[in-house]
Amino acid sequence: MRIPIDFQVIEQDGEPTFAVVPYGDFMHLIRPKTTFPHEVARANAVDGVPLPRAWREHFGLTQKEVAKKAGMTQAALSQLEKTKARPRKATLEKLARALDLTVEQLRE
Repeated sequence: MRIPIDFQVIEQDGEPTFAVVPYGDFMHLIRPKTTFPHEVARANAVDGVPLPRAWREHFGLTQKEVAKKAGMTQAALSQLEKTKARPRKATLEKLARALDLTVEQLRE
């Protein structure tokens, strides 16, 4: 998916020289696409904790807090955290937005 970016082109002598983008868009462009803190990677790889739960615990959030941000029930999040089944893409997208992550960071 391509995200439209608002930008301004600055020209010198009639030639494009610089492109100026809002800072938030810039950070989105340069932020590594898939990174995992050691604690999250260890919880998932060594302890077998599903990634959604590992991230939630890494951020110190409750299931209720994350579920509310993601627009789902706490019971649905609890089920998602207990199973190794792949959640639907739409569910992963909601969860990623709620945790400020990418979908790739939540995929097993």
